[in-house]
Amino acid sequence: MDISYFELPKVGRVHSGFMEALGLQRGSGWPENIPQSDRQYAYYTIREILKDALKNNPKAKFIVIGHSLGGALAILFPSILAYHEEKELLERLDGVYTFGQPRVGDSRFGAFVEDNLESRTRKYFRIVYCNDLVPRVPWDNSWSDFQHFGKCIYFNSLYRGNIVDEVPNKNYFSVFMFMPKKINCVWELMRGFGMGMFMGSEYKELKLMRAV
Repeated sequence: MDISYFELPKVGRVHSGFMEALGLQRGSGWPENIPQSDRQYAYYTIREILKDALKNNPKAKFIVIGHSLGGALAILFPSILAYHEEKELLERLDGVYTFGQPRVGDSRFGAFVEDNLESRTRKYFRIVYCNDLVPRVPWDNSWSDFQHFGKCIYFNSLYRGNIVDEVPNKNYFSVFMFMPKKINCVWELMRGFGMGMFMGSEYKELKLMRAV
């Protein structure tokens, strides 16, 4: 339920929990470098590992991938690289792929990321399956202003993909969604029994998945 945010100067607001998971420093925010210590912080540790690896492989590039909370951290990592103006690393970034990623920041932060990651070619790919709850939190409304950004690769319940600006039912917790959610539950159960017959054996769900 925590929807507190951290303000990045001249960039925008970002969910503070995701920032802390990545390595936000209490009291100092995001300094470009931190003193060495026994404790490791994800952003600073991975950044230095990447620098060493790419230095030894001048033709290599890297991609960042994450699912759910990992998806939030995956898009925030290159965002902080851009905030620190790590241009050499960003030029070697081949793409960011997130699956079921929650919203991470406000509209100003989204514009900053798009300007720095997709100025020439698309590098950010946000993949969402149907009515997955996680990509629909925190809420996107006037008082919270948490928004997705970039194009979304959206797959419906039959796994048919489409590129959209925002997924359907972006705020799935509305009282107006009570009946549609119940109908969707029934549909998902029916789909679980029928997918193997209509789309091939590789789509067949296990009995445990149907029970859940």
